[in-house]
Amino acid sequence: MSTEIVKKWDLAKLELFAMVADFGSLTKVAATRQSAQPVISRQIAALERACGGRLFARTGRGMVLTELGLRILPRIKSILADAERLSEDVGTTPGAPEGDVRIGSLPSLYKLLISPLFHIVRERFKKVRLHVFEGSGGQIDEWISSGYVDIGLPYRYRKRLPPNLEQLIAVDSYLVGPAGDQLTASRTVEFAQLAGRPLVLPGEPSMVRLMLDRLAKRKGISFNIVLEADSLQIQKEIVLNGLGYTILPRHAALSEIEGGLLQASRIVNPTFERTVVLTTTSVHPPSLACREVSALIRRLAVNSRAKTRMPEYP
Repeated sequence: MSTEIVKKWDLAKLELFAMVADFGSLTKVAATRQSAQPVISRQIAALERACGGRLFARTGRGMVLTELGLRILPRIKSILADAERLSEDVGTTPGAPEGDVRIGSLPSLYKLLISPLFHIVRERFKKVRLHVFEGSGGQIDEWISSGYVDIGLPYRYRKRLPPNLEQLIAVDSYLVGPAGDQLTASRTVEFAQLAGRPLVLPGEPSMVRLMLDRLAKRKGISFNIVLEADSLQIQKEIVLNGLGYTILPRHAALSEIEGGLLQASRIVNPTFERTVVLTTTSVHPPSLACREVSALIRRLAVNSRAKTRMPEYP
């Protein structure tokens, strides 16, 4: 984005553009800002004139970003984030973090990391506010690269990690079945035993699915996928109802396993390991609050590693 455009659009106008993009509705933005809708509409029109093109398409469903709007939205959000961090740095007492920290997390980490993180941050850092966005590994990577989130917690599937990624927890994969199921009653299950079993798995281009398909091809077996579902909750619900199995890290179904609703058997020969990693955006320098929250995540990961594996029998 050119310097001239940024000069024409003060921060208040940039914030308005971002709000309309997020809400997709002039009515909702007007209500949030306690302003009249025609005023918001005129401001948007002025923004478009300053930019030299349409930023939104007006449809029956509300305001939809045009190609130009989609192109500049990440950069505008980055500018707003930088301005917010500058304000935080100026107004923050040394050693006292404050401000917003945006985290992109896998849904399966809510109990293992996200919930305990919220409790600790709330207790220790009164002026830090967390924003948690759940998504797939691919979505989290996009959020990190655009600066939409400060911290990302995706999976990786190789033992060697690039320098910008930090290993938190290495987790095995488990075949998850309903309570009383014979196949998942044992501690381990052979990968070949998955052949023909009714499975609920993420759809392509999920990296988990791609890796599992490669292993199946290598072992010469075929999966019987009865449902493709990216939602962790849907996968577990189908298994709870006895309609199939799914493949998850143990912590993703920890509550149901400990409650006796589900069973999990570690997949072996071969094992299928994934690693939860921590990464931070390079679009802007990490704030003090971001650094403190990252340090807490690291400590929580160390304390949580035992929950990712089946406890040993005495």
